[in-house]
Amino acid sequence: MLRMCREGQWSVGDLDFSQVPRPMSPEDESSVVQYFTDMAQIERLAGALFVEQERRVADPTLKQIYASFVVDEMRHSHVAQMLADHYDVRRLRTYRTSPSLERFFPHFVDAIRHLADDVANAYITSGELILDIALLRSIDDFVADPLSAQAMELINRDESRHIAIDYHMVGYYASDEYARARTKTRGSLRERAVAARTFAAMTLWGRPFFRDVFFGPMDRIDPTGERLREAFKRMQLLGTRPGLEELPLTKFWSSMMTLYNKPWMGRIGKEAVARVVGAEPRFMEHLATEEELARARAMTLDELAEDALAAKRS
Repeated sequence: MLRMCREGQWSVGDLDFSQVPRPMSPEDESSVVQYFTDMAQIERLAGALFVEQERRVADPTLKQIYASFVVDEMRHSHVAQMLADHYDVRRLRTYRTSPSLERFFPHFVDAIRHLADDVANAYITSGELILDIALLRSIDDFVADPLSAQAMELINRDESRHIAIDYHMVGYYASDEYARARTKTRGSLRERAVAARTFAAMTLWGRPFFRDVFFGPMDRIDPTGERLREAFKRMQLLGTRPGLEELPLTKFWSSMMTLYNKPWMGRIGKEAVARVVGAEPRFMEHLATEEELARARAMTLDELAEDALAAKRS
């Protein structure tokens, strides 16, 4: 993987920005420029998370891999901002990062710094699945322009490596080795209180961020919602891995989903549960069939990762 990270590097100069953007309506142009403006900040957020991952791991090879991911995300951010400028043909307005994303950014980074390693990895993996399987593909389809397609192909190549390592780390956090280490390194009462506070703040600010930057745009550019459902289904399938059910975050998510899907839960109750989790109610449903769950439990993590990558290529 480290060799692939090194050999898979590319530069902004590989993209041909001399191309003329395809004609768009004013409304579409405004939407596209805002999507790429937000994407630039999202990629910077991903870079900050990989800096944290690099700090946490002890293995020198993993450290180098995560360092290469930071470089990837900074390059993605640069490209996204250049794409925003490229498609800003009419100069219809001044574009800024969505306020909910700006508010969420520091709370998310703060939470990741204080949460347990397995919790941090779970959120990073979830974010990568939503970004890769749903958002990037749908933005590219909506833009429907050669330059965007060229950029997204290169970005997706990098993101495939990221997802492969995310799944690899899930395997470690589901292992007996990690369970023993977690028991020995349980934080102090103060540390756990800080983790709980930062987690609550992340959840509070996360919901408007996901609504404005992910779910809202996706409702327009992928009105069927199939890609978002596919991304959330991949999370549910990954959660079936033996060993993960003993992790606090998995227990929390599982118990909340079980409560949400109780036959006696009404609309207000479901909305309250979704608010606690920080998710949209529609993604609290059981999205994977029993057959799909059984198949996932029988697969290796490498196979699950490849299956997720195949979903984003379809």
